[in-house]
Amino acid sequence: MTASASLRDVIGLDDQLPKLADTTLILIDFQNTYRTGVMTLEGAEPALAAGARLLAAARAAGAPVVHVVNDGGENTPYDIRAEIGAISTEVAPVDGEAVVVKQFPNSFHDTDLEKTLRGLDAGKELVLAGFMTHMCVTFTAQGAFNLGYRPTVVAEATATRPLAAPDGSVLPAAALQTAALTTIGDLFGIVAPTVDALTA
Repeated sequence: MTASASLRDVIGLDDQLPKLADTTLILIDFQNTYRTGVMTLEGAEPALAAGARLLAAARAAGAPVVHVVNDGGENTPYDIRAEIGAISTEVAPVDGEAVVVKQFPNSFHDTDLEKTLRGLDAGKELVLAGFMTHMCVTFTAQGAFNLGYRPTVVAEATATRPLAAPDGSVLPAAALQTAALTTIGDLFGIVAPTVDALTA
């Protein structure tokens, strides 16, 4: 089987990875929500470890960092007032790093994210990582693309979960992960396989 040309190729968008120092890092929903309980993701721990390495590299490079959290309300797995919904310690914000609260998969929708990026004098290059690959990472990449940004998603710093398919079968997390990253890479952004690919 031969792969079709990507939409990026068809319309002439390049796939060159940016220099980390020239980007703004957006960490999406790296919350305890996804490490335990009903929303536990397959591969959450290695993805979080990769996210921590990416965050350390961005800070060392002087790249601005924005943390995004999903607030699902009290007594939900996304309760940002409780430990379950808190940003995981490994990637917790430090003083001076913005935190944007969202309630939709697209981190730009009905939030201060775009205003925050303008305040940071961020350019068009964004690096995205976080949870879940098929949901908030994909739709934030789409939202960024729609607004004229050039997002790059770091694959190893993302994760998702198995879901029921329309035919009743179970779609494994690995298959959904691949499909989501392929969707992003077809048009919305560049997919960097590893943190090292951005820091080499």
